[in-house]
Amino acid sequence: MIFPLLVAGVCSAPSLAQAAESPYVSLSGGLGLLNNSTVNGNNDAIKYKTGYLINGAVGLKNQDVRVEAEIGYHRNSVDSSDYADPRGAHVSMWTFMANGYYDIPMKDSVVSPYVMGGLGVADASISGGNMSGSPSSTEFAWQLGAGVGIKAAKNTTFDLGYRYLSPSDAKFDGAKVSLASSNILAGIRYSF
Repeated sequence: MIFPLLVAGVCSAPSLAQAAESPYVSLSGGLGLLNNSTVNGNNDAIKYKTGYLINGAVGLKNQDVRVEAEIGYHRNSVDSSDYADPRGAHVSMWTFMANGYYDIPMKDSVVSPYVMGGLGVADASISGGNMSGSPSSTEFAWQLGAGVGIKAAKNTTFDLGYRYLSPSDAKFDGAKVSLASSNILAGIRYSF
């Protein structure tokens, strides 16, 4: 699934550079549902409470295609752990992603469904509880999602969407920890 999105992004880049482009900025936030972590093959070793995330992006739109650079912050408190006292423990993650979108045209409608994919890196850390320090790990990450844009004004669009974010297993003090999450987002996009 990722390969076709990459090919579409690479093929659309020259057309975006040559055609009329519309730059935009966007800000979104929502619920982060971090999956239970597998630690060194031990399933459900760490469980999390519902958390939050905030994303900001700058991009270019050309007809039905968008490309953007995005920075995000994710945070989830630990609910239970096989390895440490969960009280006060949390996982936080910075993401740096290059995203591509395809806005599905809907004739004479203010609503525009979209699909998206992204590649980048995630810098995760875990801290609190009875841990000493805040071990961190930077890993490759990808995401896929879908949603709907609702045109509110000439230059303003409200976005509602879902994304599945999957970093490679983080490495904390020699332990491999899975940190995939499902994210539900609401945001605003402003075109110049």
